[in-house]
Amino acid sequence: MRLPLLFTLCLSLITLTACSPMTFTVGLRPSDEKIESSIVERDEGFWVRDRVAIVDISGLIHNVRTSGLLSSEPNPVGVLHETLEAARQDDNVKAIILRLNSPGGTVTASDAMYREIERFRRETDKPVVTIMMDVAASGGYYVACATDHVIAYPTTITASIGVIMQTVSVKPALARVGVQAEAITSGPNKDTGSPLSTLTDEKRAVLQNMVDDFYTQFVGVVREARPNITEADFADATDGRAVTGVAAYEMGLVDQLGDVHDAWAKAKQLAGVERAHLVMYHSNYQPANSPYARTPVGQPSSGTQVNIAQINLDDLFTAGDATMAFMYLWRPNLP
Repeated sequence: MRLPLLFTLCLSLITLTACSPMTFTVGLRPSDEKIESSIVERDEGFWVRDRVAIVDISGLIHNVRTSGLLSSEPNPVGVLHETLEAARQDDNVKAIILRLNSPGGTVTASDAMYREIERFRRETDKPVVTIMMDVAASGGYYVACATDHVIAYPTTITASIGVIMQTVSVKPALARVGVQAEAITSGPNKDTGSPLSTLTDEKRAVLQNMVDDFYTQFVGVVREARPNITEADFADATDGRAVTGVAAYEMGLVDQLGDVHDAWAKAKQLAGVERAHLVMYHSNYQPANSPYARTPVGQPSSGTQVNIAQINLDDLFTAGDATMAFMYLWRPNLP
């Protein structure tokens, strides 16, 4: 049944494109997909060679490939590594703007991105400036802590500094319909968090200890990046609340309120260059025509979207192949 429906859909879209300027792409990405850079804003002057490059992190941060109905998306951590390597090898790129639009994601993927950016800064001496877009919360904020300067829009949603591990038990529901689940384990805590087991106080304590460990790491990253926040303000800033860009600036969680152009100016200042074109990295089949173009390399372009954070529900609840995960994640209106 799927093939006739797909054929009908394609035929309908081809018919539509005959009388309107539409583009419809079906199937996997090209096998020869490469990272390219395009100038999206130019500084005035003759023979400007220096560049400031926009690198995107958008959507859920995780360390897996995602699959959709007609496409497969690369691993976001791998994409960041590949893009930073392109910036590393380009001597004309003097600084990076990290355009961040993410509600966060898994603990390890967030830490991996943080380490990739730290390594890039350490080994290249090229400054990295964050511009926070709609959302840069939880793991998104964790990643921003690796950069030299953080700018938020007044309307950005950020902070949400904390850890969540969501689990569910279906054992009572199964018992109501006469289904009994049993697990043979090597120890009393081996099935901790399983939806087919009961979350005892002992098992809850095991998970809580892990959450506390990850939270301590998160708080340490924030304190290292934000040493000037007072203890009283720091306690409020790291209690898990999400705040606007304005509130984040007042609390000292970001350095400046502004936009992409302010990030461009700051990046040039930190790099010690007077003029530099603004370029964007993108896939060779997706053009970039402005600094607001939605052309992140290899970022998810399909799937069920929730709110402005572009969360894929399948990935949110399964974290790839796992049935649960520890998350640095802001996810309002979801259980």
